[in-house]
Amino acid sequence: MSQQVPALPDLPEATVARLPEYLRALHHLAESGNDTVSSEALAGAAGVNSAKLRKDLSHLGSYGTRGVGYDVALLIDQIEYVLGLTQRRAVALVGVGNLGHALAGYAGFGSRGFRIAALFDADPGRVGEHINGLVVRHIDELPEIAEAESIAIGVIATPATAAQSVADRLVAAGVTSILNFAPCVLSVPDGVDVRKVDLAIELQILSFHEHRKASLIALPAAGGLTALPGGLAATGTEEAVGS
Repeated sequence: MSQQVPALPDLPEATVARLPEYLRALHHLAESGNDTVSSEALAGAAGVNSAKLRKDLSHLGSYGTRGVGYDVALLIDQIEYVLGLTQRRAVALVGVGNLGHALAGYAGFGSRGFRIAALFDADPGRVGEHINGLVVRHIDELPEIAEAESIAIGVIATPATAAQSVADRLVAAGVTSILNFAPCVLSVPDGVDVRKVDLAIELQILSFHEHRKASLIALPAAGGLTALPGGLAATGTEEAVGS
């Protein structure tokens, strides 16, 4: 029995954050020749529990079929529709240093529903450079190119000192969604969405987990207490009060 793609639902943010993981897993299943998938198998491929997955997909009006599971192709269509990936969205990338250069050359965006439509930099030494079939333009050309290419998404890969200025330029050019790789917090008007990717923060979070694992291993020899700065002590098994 076929299912119709529902009207665009108002999804919880946590569900929206998991949909790309489901989509990645579904594309892999489709490429492997799978027409259907159980909720348990899809949840395992996406790294979530099956109850959470079923609840997320129910928001899309997709409940699967008992004994069969989910139709892989249909579920791909539903998720891509909800995520707005039925059109290849044009993206502007500002800053073509080491990180920006790598992002500009990444071939995976095309298969995920995006195309890097324009590259910008303020450094005259980089303007005119060819990267992955695109010519780096000067940032001053942003307004007219953003209009010509119908760009609504911008990626900032500049140093932190330039990021706010770049964000202001993107917003002025009509960009309403920004992915920020610069290690800073941006101030943008209401109606502009910002996602921040800070690799150092992710490493610091992993460092916490490494530190915690090491302290737990050392607990017996330390008498069950771990000294903290400021004269505090923690047992290593309870959350710090006031955090």
